Amino acid sequence: MDISTPLGGIHVSKGADAADTGLAVYPGSRLKQEDSGNSDKSANVNISGFGYGLKVVALEYESDDAPDKVIAFYKDQLKKYGNVLECSTSDHFKLNMKYSDKSGESHRLTCDGGNGKNIELKAGTDENQHIVAVEPEGKGSSFSLVYVRTHSKEADI
Repeated sequence: MDISTPLGGIHVSKGADAADTGLAVYPGSRLKQEDSGNSDKSANVNISGFGYGLKVVALEYESDDAPDKVIAFYKDQLKKYGNVLECSTSDHFKLNMKYSDKSGESHRLTCDGGNGKNIELKAGTDENQHIVAVEPEGKGSSFSLVYVRTHSKEADI
């Protein structure tokens, strides 16, 4: 779907490509299929407007391997984007974004608190995030690859 106006635009597509996240797909994993609620497991969203833009690419996969193997693989993958933050959470993956165009504010990623069996790996900054969320699923795991980029009027996506 594409919507374009003189003030901005929105582009949404289902067929996200893992390469757009900047991360390799874990070997032997499979893209999750639509669930019973017809919820797609991949999306590519671009929103642009006067002075602001947002790009989100997200894909959900499953693997027969245990979460610790998937986590180790992605810790190595994420290193190219900076320090890797490992967060524990009891929730399913939720995207929490902070955006500021004030140069004096911190742009470092943080954990959102919580303890649990799910792990989120993050690298980058608030405006340029690479995230891998890993959950145990049966004897294997499910995981999401997410890339988020925001910009103000001074930068492009």
